[in-house]
This record gives sequence, structure tokens and C-alpha cells, in this order.
Amino acid sequence: MTGGDARPGVLLLEDGRRFEGVLCGGALPAPAPGRISPGLGEVVFQTGMTGYQEVITDPSYRGQIVAFTTSHIGNTGANPFDDEAPAPALAGIVVRSLTALPSSWRSEESLPAFLERHGIPCLSEVDTRSLTRHLRTVGALRGGILDADTDPEAALAGVRSFPALGGRDLVREVAPEAAGNTFEPGLAFEPERIGLPREGSEGATALADEYPFEGIDGEERPVLEGRKLTVVHCGMKEGIDLALRRRGARIRIVGPGAGPEELLRGDPDGLLLSNGPGDPDALEGLIASVRRVLGKVPVFGICLGHQVLALALGARTYKMKFGHHGINHPVRDTRSGRVMVTSHNHGFAVEAESLRTWSGGDVAGSAEITHVSLNDGVVEGFAVADLRLQAVQFHPEAQGGPHDARALFNEWARRG
Repeated sequence: MTGGDARPGVLLLEDGRRFEGVLCGGALPAPAPGRISPGLGEVVFQTGMTGYQEVITDPSYRGQIVAFTTSHIGNTGANPFDDEAPAPALAGIVVRSLTALPSSWRSEESLPAFLERHGIPCLSEVDTRSLTRHLRTVGALRGGILDADTDPEAALAGVRSFPALGGRDLVREVAPEAAGNTFEPGLAFEPERIGLPREGSEGATALADEYPFEGIDGEERPVLEGRKLTVVHCGMKEGIDLALRRRGARIRIVGPGAGPEELLRGDPDGLLLSNGPGDPDALEGLIASVRRVLGKVPVFGICLGHQVLALALGARTYKMKFGHHGINHPVRDTRSGRVMVTSHNHGFAVEAESLRTWSGGDVAGSAEITHVSLNDGVVEGFAVADLRLQAVQFHPEAQGGPHDARALFNEWARRG
């Protein structure tokens, strides 16, 4: 996006590499070394060709600047249906080309207007191919989106003083503090919730036929009908909540500070640990609480939840070189050999060799690695049958697509 009032800007990386572009979106605050603020964070690249709004509003990007590898971002604008959280939590975005005039019947505002409204800075007209190749070579780096005339030495000092994400508990910045008191009822499928017109309404088209819930994974809609599920909200994407409620589940949401008694309050039929940002090793309290309830209730972990469950079993996690960020990552189910294209957003992973046997309670069981990445062999899922435990590193709900893994919710329902 360029224009007469465009301001030159730069993405400055901690290794001194600079990428020039044009500033747009939210205004840049004065540099505040060591504090998470718009324009300053860890720079990662995201390879999805669609779903940019879901990416921008994913709470798991807290403390990160997302560089999109797809050339044009903003073509379909923004709307309230595709948000994964009430507001973005990321530090900024970097794009090759930002579309100011969207073209979509679902659009309610342009992406530049959306970013400005939420105070999220954007650097456009960047050579994102060169940036991505650099990050693939050296790994994710701290960086800052800055005015082009910012003093280089002061800017570099500010970027380098930003604390790395390793060891950081960012969950507390995006998770709710209070726990829900009741198990709220499930939802009927509502086409307008995802921006589709109701049948018979003006503008209803054959497109609506592509989205009926029953067609998502070939299973009946109410597979969780009447089930009471406690969900640990660590920065949960709304798509997870919707995926459970649309299957008929009754949901009670608790924060990551919930103790074992709180996790089991109300005698839930299952426990789900959500996605979230930061280093899972920093969540010592949650890990200890989860360890004490394993074997007492079926458990499902997604993304950060996958890592927390591994740590509760005694396994180890590690910081990846540049992480998995995108909706086009191939994952193989080791049990069936089936390959799924899946949605990812994680910079930490479970160490395969450490994921063997858990013996921290009355029930001991061997962990089976159920899913692996076909890109780099990273553990993408595991299960412990004795504990009725299942975990996946990717996102089976995938509101921005793809939908290959949505049946995993039903698989977990059968385990319970």
C-alpha cells in the first residue's frame, strides 16, 4: 500500500539487518526497551495463503511480529466473524503488499483500518522473500518496526534489550483470571457466526451449502451432546470454543492458575488445555496442577496444551529455530499413515526422546507418538491410552482452514 502520505519505515533485526518499507496501521509508540509493545517483538514468518485475520487475532502471537510470506494481504478485508479473540495481541505485521480496497461480500472494513483501530503497526512494501530466507537461515530474531529516521544505534539497543521469549510466561497477559461458575450450554450451528447468510435470506447463495456443520468431518453434529468440559484458557482461539459448543458440549472456562480442585470442580467429563503464547516451561503452576489430575478425567491438549501435557508427563520441550507458523503444514498420523494438511502456530516443541513413560502417579502408561511433521520430523501429537490422554501440536479446529484434522475432536469424544 503506497500513497502520497506514506511514511517510510524499517524493520530492524537484532543482528543489525534492516528491511525498508512503508508504515501503516497503528501509530508507533516511543521505544520502551524490555517491554512488550506494538512494534517490538520476536520476528517470525507465517506461510498461510489465507486466514490473515485469524492469524492477526490469534493470542498465541503475543510478543511477536508476524511476516506474511503471501504477497498480497488484505484482499478480503476484515469482519467480526473471523476474529479469534476480541483484539489482536501481536506486536505488528510485515507484508509485501497491503490491500487498501478489499473485495469481498463479507468485508466490513479494510485491513489497514482494522489495524489502525486496534493500534497494530504494519510495515508494507517489504521484500518478505528476502526476510523469510534470512530468518530460515539464522532463526527467529528480535526486531522492531520503526520510523526510517529513528536513530540507528538507539533503535538497535532497544531491540536487543527486548527479552527473548524463552522462559517468558506470556499466558498471563492473554488469559482470563476468573474461572467460570457453570457449564454453559452448547450452540446450534449458526451460519451468520462465520459470515454466511441464513437460508432464505437476501444474499443467500450456494456458498452456504459448503459450510453445514455435518459436512465438516463426516460425523454427526452432537458427538459431545451433554458432555461437561472444563477448558483451561491459556489464550484460547475462539475457534476451539466454537468447535466444542457446536458439537453440543457444555463448557466451563478456567484460567491457567486453576488448581487441581478447580480443574475437577463440577465433575467434568473432560478437560481441554488450549493454545497460548510463550514458553511452556514457564507455566510451572499449571503443569503441577495438570499432573495431579491425569488419569482422573479424559484430557485433550492443543498447541501449548500439547506441550504442557508433555511436561506434566515428565518430558522436555525446546525452543525451535524458527517455529511452525502457517496453515499448510503436512502432518502424518503414525497409526494410520494418513497425511493431513494442518494449521500451526508454535515456536516450542516436545523433545521426542524424552516422551516415553510417565510414572508420576497411580496410573502409569507409555506415551505413543501419534503425529509427526513431514517437514522436519517434529512431534505433532501423542496419546497415553491408560490416562485417556490425547494431545496435538497443530490446530484441529482451524477456523482459517484447512479442515483435515477436525475429526480429532470426535476421536477424543470416543476416547472419553
